[in-house]
Amino acid sequence: MTHFDPGWLDVQYNNRARVPGHAQIFERWRVASARVREGMTCVADVPYGTGADETLDIFPAAEPRSPVFVFIHGGWWRSLDKADHSFLAASLVSAGAMVVMPNYSLCPGSDDAPVGIDTIALQMTKALAWVYRNAALYGGSPGRIVVSGHSAGAHLAAMMLCCEWPEVDKRLPIQMVRDALGLSGVYDLKPIQQTPFLKEDLRLTPEAVDRLSPARFRAPREARFYAAVGADESEEFLRQSQLLQLAWGKTAVPRNEAVPGANHFTVLHDLADPDGVSHRLALDLMGLPRVNPEK
Repeated sequence: MTHFDPGWLDVQYNNRARVPGHAQIFERWRVASARVREGMTCVADVPYGTGADETLDIFPAAEPRSPVFVFIHGGWWRSLDKADHSFLAASLVSAGAMVVMPNYSLCPGSDDAPVGIDTIALQMTKALAWVYRNAALYGGSPGRIVVSGHSAGAHLAAMMLCCEWPEVDKRLPIQMVRDALGLSGVYDLKPIQQTPFLKEDLRLTPEAVDRLSPARFRAPREARFYAAVGADESEEFLRQSQLLQLAWGKTAVPRNEAVPGANHFTVLHDLADPDGVSHRLALDLMGLPRVNPEK
């Protein structure tokens, strides 16, 4: 069993403490996201399940049979909201994608309805199944789904590559999702289990760590996972970004990129930027050309 120094773990994983300007960054996201929802078509709060938190926002594609980019927000499985991330949709829709942003229940939930990471992972399987069934209504192709996520959302994106989809619904294809992009992800939950500021809300057991750590799984067949991380992030986030490539091999994880000058939060600005490293990775996974190839 690996043990970590608790104080060191807090320094490594508490990104709000590491980035003093995080509140201003979140406000920038909020304002930009509201403008995006006002300025382009957004079908908001569509239910994908029966729970109060089981809704998603859809930014339809301009053309039929377009690739679908599903983005799962971060926040340590316990904070933030899909509405905070609408700002990402504008450049991706302009590039030719349909964009979907699901919400999920937040840890730890309540005494009557506790929420764990496994709860959220199952919610994301329901959200992706909904997208497969309904993508064509919004210009998307169910055969061209790319799932992406940031931080905790990147962990969930990796989990989706490993899902046995016929167990969710026997009518779903075995490899419903083949491609994923993780930004600043966490793929082994062992250090997270021991991180003081997260322990009480996440309540991870050793069994849950094994069950919910993608880096401990076998590589999914015929799948591609691209990883990206801010070059200015902590040692642990840089290490976590390398884990899937080490565990799954370069066939399954052919790209692991560091975004110059980006911290744990501004790495999302790179995804929104048509010239960004992670934006180009997203287009590659979707089979879309760059909007400004001459740059």
